[in-house]
Amino acid sequence: MRPEGKKLMHFLLEELKPKGPLFTKFNLITAPIILVGLALILFRFLKGLGAVTNLSQEFPWGLWIAFDVMTGVPWAGGAYCVCFLVYIMRAEKYKPILRAAVLSGTLGYMFYAGALLLDLGRWWNCFNPFIGNKFGFQSALWLVAIHFLLYTLAEVIEFSPTVAEWLGLRRLKALLHSITLPVVIFGVTLSTLHQAGLGALTLMAKDKIHPLWWTEFAPILFFLQSLFGGLSMLILEGSISHRVFAYRIPEEVHRTHPEVLLGLAKGCAGVLFVYLFLKVLLFVHVYGWLYLGSGMGAWYLVELLGFGFLPFVLFWSGVRKLDLKKIKVAAPLAMAGVALNRFNYVFIAYNWYLPWGERYYPTWMEIWITVTVVLLEVWVLRWVVNRMPVYALEEEEEAPFARFATRRTA
Repeated sequence: MRPEGKKLMHFLLEELKPKGPLFTKFNLITAPIILVGLALILFRFLKGLGAVTNLSQEFPWGLWIAFDVMTGVPWAGGAYCVCFLVYIMRAEKYKPILRAAVLSGTLGYMFYAGALLLDLGRWWNCFNPFIGNKFGFQSALWLVAIHFLLYTLAEVIEFSPTVAEWLGLRRLKALLHSITLPVVIFGVTLSTLHQAGLGALTLMAKDKIHPLWWTEFAPILFFLQSLFGGLSMLILEGSISHRVFAYRIPEEVHRTHPEVLLGLAKGCAGVLFVYLFLKVLLFVHVYGWLYLGSGMGAWYLVELLGFGFLPFVLFWSGVRKLDLKKIKVAAPLAMAGVALNRFNYVFIAYNWYLPWGERYYPTWMEIWITVTVVLLEVWVLRWVVNRMPVYALEEEEEAPFARFATRRTA
């Protein structure tokens, strides 16, 4: 191996080591959860879906599809929103969060789409959508699958300049920057299509989804949810990061953070207004008041008012009064509204006419594995932010790998 290769290998091995105390409260709590979750995942692959889930012929989709795919994908939508704002609309004030947004979206797609393997009965056939083996190219599911793959690759390319900067590969970074704009345009187009494509999947279950939720406009609603859900995730994640990773964030980024949050909140308020307006029109169209006296009708109001109108009012009031506290409360409420809506489509309002005793309820193992997937993503996110210039405004004078190589030579 060449000397440069040896130095790079030593550098990567050094970077795998913890940057701070190993036995922190967070590590001590989450590490056992992850270890048990990995054991459950292995058990699932060895024994099959029936050994760990309550899935059935009546409820073929459960918590994993509802959270990992239906909810995780719109939550990761902030990446394509910020890329559109910075690269297409030239909104420079969002540039400080661009790398963080792309990192969040990349990890979201990798972990949530990767966790889709858990829900596939014959998971070894996962390549069929991409090689065309017994798979219809005109199906909405194929559209979602191929777009998942292509958009994940696009996000990896969008984030790769940060990795190249971390390794001090200036020429590679310049090359990657030169292709960023067409990749962003391609990625935004793909994301727009597959966010709506998830809604198209629900159109095939008209007789099984409650009339208050089923609508031919589901693709539009799903797309709108990816806008305010993704931006809300950036607000929540950014607020947490500016506290947890304060030592990694430049002072200038800290100063512009309130302005960025206000801008994201304006976007959330605007999209939520359009979303709620459309929901009200659809409610009137299906004579929704006829169902309000039932349990599902009351549940619909909980979703619409508690996790739709309430976050909209908080966003709107927070922007008008420059109140960041209201905005930080509205963001998780809006995210919860997206999750609740997607859960309704997958199993709560699905086969709604069945007795409660015959309905689907996730097992403790399904919940545990879902938490494991989220915690693994958080661990990887923390590792990347602590090492790579995710929040750097400009390229560092000397890349971490260059400093490491210089130190070893000395």
